[in-house]
Amino acid sequence: MPKLPPLDLSALPITYRSYIPDSYRDEMGHMNVMWYTHLFSCAFEKFAEQFGFNEAYFRANYAGSFALETHVCYLSEVRIGQNVTVRSRALGRSAKRLHFMHFMTIDSSGALAATQEHVGAHIDMKIRRMAPFPENIASRFDKLVEEQNKIGWKAPVCGAMNP
Repeated sequence: MPKLPPLDLSALPITYRSYIPDSYRDEMGHMNVMWYTHLFSCAFEKFAEQFGFNEAYFRANYAGSFALETHVCYLSEVRIGQNVTVRSRALGRSAKRLHFMHFMTIDSSGALAATQEHVGAHIDMKIRRMAPFPENIASRFDKLVEEQNKIGWKAPVCGAMNP
């Protein structure tokens, strides 16, 4: 597992919280890796609300979002019966893509359990192809990047992903 320096995540918004039920258990007795994807996906919905990239926008504009690339680091074991919190950080964008990260912590210990770095695309659902973000969403995302860049630490990106 990669070793990350301590990160003060308190400045990042909480985008999801969850109790880890027994149904998430794998053969090792901890949370199965597929549930990390699920929890990070749930966090994306609240994260995207911050810049108006939500279901109302999708319906009104026949638009959507496709995942293009994901990098997950598993850092601490998440066990059944624990509560976890996900916080999200905007990193950057291109005309058609967003770059962001999610950070999952274990509530009882504060340990960073996992990170997910993600590149997603804005989609014109009429043609099912990438399309530029409208200015109102792009500018709100850019403002979020600017605000979150002031938190005092660089995001621990993998270095292989580009929006």
